[in-house]
Amino acid sequence: MKLTKYFLCGSLALSLLACGSDNPGESTKRPAGEDPSPAPVPGEDDDVVSPSPSFTLNTRKVSVDPATTYQEMEGFGASDCWLPNKIGQYWSSNRLQIARWLFSQNISSDGQPQGIGLSMWRVNLGAGTDEIGAASGINDDNANNRAESYLSASGSYDWNKCAGQRYFMQQAKNNKVEKFVLFSNSPLVQYTKNGQGRSDEGAYSNLKDDCYGLYADYMAQVAEHFIAEGYNISHISPVNEPQYNWEGNAQEGSGWQNSEVARLARELDDALGKRNLSTSILIGEAASWEYTYGGNNSRENTINAFFDPSSESYVGDLPHIEKAIAGHSYWTFDNWNTMRTVRSRVKNAADAKGIKVWQTEWSMLDKEPSELGGTYDQVSEFDIAQYMSRIIHNDITVAGCSSWSYWTAMSVERWGQKNRFELIKTTPAGGEYSNDFTAEGNVKATPNLWVLGNYSLFIRPGYRRVGLTLDESKDFFGTAYISPDNSRLVIVLTNYDKERGVSLDMATPEGTKSAFTYTTTATKQLKQERFNLNDKIFIDPASVTTVVYNF
Repeated sequence: MKLTKYFLCGSLALSLLACGSDNPGESTKRPAGEDPSPAPVPGEDDDVVSPSPSFTLNTRKVSVDPATTYQEMEGFGASDCWLPNKIGQYWSSNRLQIARWLFSQNISSDGQPQGIGLSMWRVNLGAGTDEIGAASGINDDNANNRAESYLSASGSYDWNKCAGQRYFMQQAKNNKVEKFVLFSNSPLVQYTKNGQGRSDEGAYSNLKDDCYGLYADYMAQVAEHFIAEGYNISHISPVNEPQYNWEGNAQEGSGWQNSEVARLARELDDALGKRNLSTSILIGEAASWEYTYGGNNSRENTINAFFDPSSESYVGDLPHIEKAIAGHSYWTFDNWNTMRTVRSRVKNAADAKGIKVWQTEWSMLDKEPSELGGTYDQVSEFDIAQYMSRIIHNDITVAGCSSWSYWTAMSVERWGQKNRFELIKTTPAGGEYSNDFTAEGNVKATPNLWVLGNYSLFIRPGYRRVGLTLDESKDFFGTAYISPDNSRLVIVLTNYDKERGVSLDMATPEGTKSAFTYTTTATKQLKQERFNLNDKIFIDPASVTTVVYNF
């Protein structure tokens, strides 16, 4: 492909061709099958065009400049907290469907992607709270948030533990997920000061002073074990949201001082080095973006604390440290302007230290954003999912994130929460308020899954963000990416206008072999349309659309 600038010019029209509706979101029980098969890169050979209703069109002018490059993308992911260990262990057919939705890159003959092709899977290194039950400090109401560990109190390893988590790891590997990140919420209970997975230490670590090396050895040993089994354990993230005290009884957690995090990172770096592992240490996992650049050096201001050589917590020179800061997108997305202001400060602080930015955890935890369009009772599941696209967009373009991950891949919808906390809704056999996951339940893909898929399925590790110029607003925005071999151009566009579609007239890039759109709306889930190379590109009202050019 010739790296020149391509222009997309808005063209006024009264009707459009786009994709027909399809709804694969509901799953009935399927016969148990083999592992999902990996697929070739989507879109090369499919040819699906179907009519849809007519819309009044908006006009937009967009230009793509592949010669202007930004960050290299490193992956899109989600985590296996908390239910996957139960579902993967006790369910049969529907656990396979979940795996397909999360990991598959296959596209069926009718043009429907079978999944969102996550390229990163975050695996919880549990603290062993499941083995000791209520004594762990995690109360029985939250028993599904307890987690197993591979190391017993007697000091022996049992690699048969975490069976459900290992099931989803295996499915991810079968589908060629590129990266596995091991992360920790709490040190192992045998290493904590109170013998529990939650903390009584306030702002300080619950890890015993003489157990830093032991806990680092454990994390490195788990990484070594799975690397030997063929998993690319690309990173270990040893602490989670250290700015919180985690003194409640709902899940594993511990507060940390920056100096304590640095001490553990040094021990982990040594443990990885002794095993000759190339696994990197991902540091930070700040509870909010503001903790990465603001506040004091004791628990906050993590970019300065870990990457300024004058800081007592400096670890930027350790061989295994990823030159990146990890943060979570919670609490900073009430409106377009706020999220951009906060994220620009993240980027400025990271750029000053020459490090990358990873967004490692988000769900719609907060009170409803002021620009969501109403209360959670009033808005739709797609409204929530489309708002997520605003956050992904600003995390990538303003904060400069090279990696973006959702929080819980699967959860139960209760108390009118809709799809705020999951990509896939799971319902136990006893109903949504049951905590018993030992019998097969039902599953449903939410719009969150498909909107994330507009990014994750097409923007693979190694793709680089390139110049995209448009009249950007909170209601129309987009990004563009080039594959490492220049064989594919990917554009992701979000249109918030509920009444008007967008017509884009683009001169076909030189050498184009095929071109597709993949549209997600309230009624479409990454629905594919192949368009003729001289045709206009049509963007549906209220949609997230990925445009793919293959060269």
